[in-house]
Amino acid sequence: MPELPEVEALKDFLTENLVGHEIVRVLPVAISVLKTYDPPVTAVEGHEVTAVHRYGKFLDLATADGPHLVTHLARAGWLHWKDQLPSGMPRPGKGPLALRVALETGAGFDLTEAGTQKRLAVYLVQDPQQVPGVARLGPDPLAEDFDETRFAALLKDERRQIKGALRDQSLIAGIGNAYSDEILHVARMSPFKLASSLTAEETARLYEALRTTLTEAVERSRGVAAGRLKAEKKSGLRVHGRTGEPCPVCGDTVREVSFSDSSLQYCPTCQTGGKPLADRRMSRLLK
Repeated sequence: MPELPEVEALKDFLTENLVGHEIVRVLPVAISVLKTYDPPVTAVEGHEVTAVHRYGKFLDLATADGPHLVTHLARAGWLHWKDQLPSGMPRPGKGPLALRVALETGAGFDLTEAGTQKRLAVYLVQDPQQVPGVARLGPDPLAEDFDETRFAALLKDERRQIKGALRDQSLIAGIGNAYSDEILHVARMSPFKLASSLTAEETARLYEALRTTLTEAVERSRGVAAGRLKAEKKSGLRVHGRTGEPCPVCGDTVREVSFSDSSLQYCPTCQTGGKPLADRRMSRLLK
């Protein structure tokens, strides 16, 4: 799933390639992608893109005197830029293509989604705050006013495990499964630790890890073409998605805890005092 750093890079890429250009055609190929119907998504046609914004993991294409085209790529969605879009109409139901946006230059982008879950979402609204997912977002962790004091206040009464708290978009916007693993590894903290139990020193360490990890990921992604962002993200990860590999810090084996629809990765030596975390899903399978 694209998270804050990748969406930030897409925002920069689209700012460079979309702003000042007119959207002449919007072709929804998969009806499931459309989450609003009034006005229709084609109402953005004929409008010039004036800015591209990021809200958490949402991308917002703002147009002159017109609506906002807001996209959430979800788990399996992606944006593919083309300097010259294919001619002709795409065929519904054939392949992963969900929506195509064309500019007056002939360039544009495709939104695609792999798999069968179909969570890719496109909204056409007058104000991004009309999108429920945008309206409920917590603060952006890279905003200038997101300081350690504000971070500590968010965690103070959180009775959840810190991994889940970091991923809650209504608490902090933009962090998903991958970067929460990375942040906790840098902070040398168990993903199962209760957020409200953090000491002042642990909170400071976690805050520094959060800001450093996300800032470095954004810098790695900056200037990378949209098509190479997935590979760039994977190359920069130290523990997430690296089960069985040596930890780059201490050399211990990266372990995994599996859930019904996701998994987390961590280093026992760096994060849990050398003790493997209980993997309840695997325990049930072995019974």
